[in-house]
Amino acid sequence: MGHVRGQKKKRKVEKDYLASGSSENGSTDWWEMLSKRIAGNVSPSKGLDKFQSVFKMSRKTFDYICSLAEEHMQAKSAHFVFSSGKPMSLHEQVALALRRLSSGNSLISVGDSFGAHHSTVSQVTWRFIEAIESKGLHHLRWPSTEEDMTQIKSKFERIQGLPNCCGAIDATHITMMLSSSEQTADVWLDQNKNHSMVLQAVVDPDMRFRDVVTGLPGKMNENLVLQSSTFFKLCEKGDRLNGNKINLSEEAEVREYIVGDSGFPLLPWLLTPYQGKELSESKAEFNKRHFATRIVAQRALARLKEVWKMIHGMMWRPDKHKLPRFILVCCILHNIIIDMEDEVLDELPLSPHHHDPGYGKEVCESVDKTASVLRDNLSLHLSGR
Repeated sequence: MGHVRGQKKKRKVEKDYLASGSSENGSTDWWEMLSKRIAGNVSPSKGLDKFQSVFKMSRKTFDYICSLAEEHMQAKSAHFVFSSGKPMSLHEQVALALRRLSSGNSLISVGDSFGAHHSTVSQVTWRFIEAIESKGLHHLRWPSTEEDMTQIKSKFERIQGLPNCCGAIDATHITMMLSSSEQTADVWLDQNKNHSMVLQAVVDPDMRFRDVVTGLPGKMNENLVLQSSTFFKLCEKGDRLNGNKINLSEEAEVREYIVGDSGFPLLPWLLTPYQGKELSESKAEFNKRHFATRIVAQRALARLKEVWKMIHGMMWRPDKHKLPRFILVCCILHNIIIDMEDEVLDELPLSPHHHDPGYGKEVCESVDKTASVLRDNLSLHLSGR
């Protein structure tokens, strides 16, 4: 499978599910039994019970995810069992898959803690990936209505005053362990001599992923990844970020745009910070506001890797055709927790660490003249001049 992209998104949790309440289908019983095996090694986080500490979500969100996965996971002919021969319920299968994704532990380690063979862990997890990819993609969409986009712009402007901002973009590396004898290994070798795959994400002010691209080799810089994306092509054609413009003064206006770091090109729809040390007061002020606005993308990627540790650690010889789909599903799960307004989010710390530790800062020299004028006008507007 090639690139994985999230496109249009309408923020909507399943109304029928919420209206009917969260049917646990005996989930209390399965959890009581399972917690004795897997939660004993987990120290409950402050403010969270054992279930929330293990799965990084509330039971309401867990049951909603089960409802998404149920049709796909139970329609298949395979019947999964524990090592004891006991059949796995839907809740137990989902718990097994979520534990594999969130712990980052090996198939054998997860299997031992659940009392299941490592091949069962692998098969159940992949079945879950297919289910969420099929039934949960509506949680990762580009805003589809003017009302949705207006709300996003308003929230971004409240951060540091940037008007008409529609998103923040950033990219991170998903590192892999590949055998040096593998024929295509060098293709995946990045600037830090790691084998990795890139994830590019556009994020809204609530740290929700609105568009993602993955599957490309880590050796590609942010500019190349961007230009390879459908998002770039849509914006260049005027099919995205083409909403209402805002007047900054009688002579100047600002169109819809997103913000990104210096690794991205300066484009009319993608504003990057000013480069150089000797900056004017207005340019320095713009950079300060720009950083405070785009940091939501950095925090979203850091949260993604903290909660879904399978894509944070060094993955041993992953299937590079399946890995993009694992990454996409982790992004969908990240969004589901936000869309469910899960109270556990309030207890999860926001990491001060960068999502790509050890990777140097990239600088793209590509500057569009129209974008440069737009950025100057916005800079003067923010400084009150």
